[in-house]
Parts: sequence; structure tokens; C-alpha cells
Amino acid sequence: MTPRVKICGVSTAEALGAAVTAGASHIGFVFFEKSPRNVTLDAAAALSNLLPDHVKQVALVVDPEVFLIEKIRSVLPQLGALQFHGSEPPEQIALWRNMGVELWKALPVRTSTDLNAANRYVGSADRILYDAKPPKGAELPGGTGHRFDWTLLQGHRPALPWILAGGLDADNVAEAHRVTGADFFDVSSGVEGAPGIKDVDKIAAFLKATHDL
Repeated sequence: MTPRVKICGVSTAEALGAAVTAGASHIGFVFFEKSPRNVTLDAAAALSNLLPDHVKQVALVVDPEVFLIEKIRSVLPQLGALQFHGSEPPEQIALWRNMGVELWKALPVRTSTDLNAANRYVGSADRILYDAKPPKGAELPGGTGHRFDWTLLQGHRPALPWILAGGLDADNVAEAHRVTGADFFDVSSGVEGAPGIKDVDKIAAFLKATHDL
């Protein structure tokens, strides 16, 4: 089965078109003002109207207020998943169980102990996203281009379906697949020419590399 790929932090029609054409399964919109990939609600709504039905929309939020989730849901009626990328506890995520979308929880990873944090989210999140733990003092919880030690996932049995993120690009995704067995990848900075600026050629190369696995 061809691995699924989410191109995260899409903010332009050009990047969105490149991702769709090359076969992305998911497109991620970032709603976090500190991120160079942040989009407004209006911009996300306009971009979502360009997406075919088979490509799922994901909204990335960081410790969000309730009103933000409600606004996102109102402007993205075809939303497929909410990705919580902050320090949200299981009970906060569980509040949205009846929203009709998948709930994803990103977990920062540096050691094997970090992987086990997924156990806390059984019953609240539908999927776990393993990402590299950002450097100390970093303002962004993800999208830093760092990767964690993928061998930590060898022999590990995640408590929930999972996605691999953190430092992925076209040159290393085959290694990531071989080492971890991942069949769902999330890429952001690895397909950019500069922070927040997606590169259409890098998007195409990444998706070709995953389709060749």
C-alpha cells in the first residue's frame, strides 16, 4: 500500500496544487500565530475550496481556545482531522470526540520514555504523531527540521495508530520507512526553500520518494 503523506503548513494555492498533483493524502493548515506557516481562517477557507474530496484537510492547533476550534470548524466544513500540537492533556482532546473529525495528538520524542506518552491518549485521540522534541527554549513545537532517533521505534508497539514526523525530506524518507516501518508521513520544513515557504519541486520529490517505497 502506498504510504499516506500529509504536507503540513500549506499556505498558498501553488503549494497546495503541487501537493495534490503529486499525490498527497492530507493537507495541513497551521493555526498558530508564532509559526511562519500560520494561515488566517479566511485564507484556509479559500485554499480548502481548491481541494478535491479525496484529499483530507487537517487543522494544526497549539493549546487552542475553544472559540478557535469552533471557528475552524465553521470555515472548514470538510475538515478531516484536528491535530493538537501543544501540551493538551487527554481530557482536553476528549472534549471534541463528538465533533465528527479525527483527533490527532503530536508527541515530542527524544527518548524511548517519550514514546510511551501515547498510552495516556487512548480513548481520547484517534492517532498519535511522533515528532522530534524541539530544542530547549524553542518557540515552535514542531516544524523545526529536527529528527529524533528513529531506532527508538524498532520493536515498539504504539498504543494508537501513528504518523512519523520530524526532519523528513525526500533524501531520508526511505531510510525512515526502513527503520521504523512507518506508512504515514508528515512533512513540513523538509519541503521548503525557506521557513514557511513551500518549494513545489521539493513537494514533488518527497511524494515521489514515498510512492517509490
